[in-house]
Amino acid sequence: MEDNLHKGAANKLFGYARDNRKKQTPAEEVLWQHLRNRQLIGHKFRRQHPLGNFIADFYMHEFKLAIELDGEYHNEAEIKEYDVGQTYELVELGVKVLRFRNEEVLNNIGGVLETIRKHLTLSPSPGW
Repeated sequence: MEDNLHKGAANKLFGYARDNRKKQTPAEEVLWQHLRNRQLIGHKFRRQHPLGNFIADFYMHEFKLAIELDGEYHNEAEIKEYDVGQTYELVELGVKVLRFRNEEVLNNIGGVLETIRKHLTLSPSPGW
């Protein structure tokens, strides 16, 4: 795999990502229906994309933009700490991370898409 596209992700993550694609959450399914096939401003998104030591729920390579959807369990202290570490490491790799709660996607998909759209209308930058 191309290192730049996956930021040196370990081979085992590709199998996990494939499994994750087979069992999307309802929120992931809703967002994917709006991102797939270049529907959002013509940009290609990938779902369950290995990046470094993590798997991003969605990733747009040209803008180095990862989108993470957080369910209820992300409110637990240990998971919050993991999310902070994940975001930090991805930013260190030059990846911008947007996080949305599942409820936001399910109840306000228009607002979520508008937030993503704003990040896609900025010029792509290698350093963010």
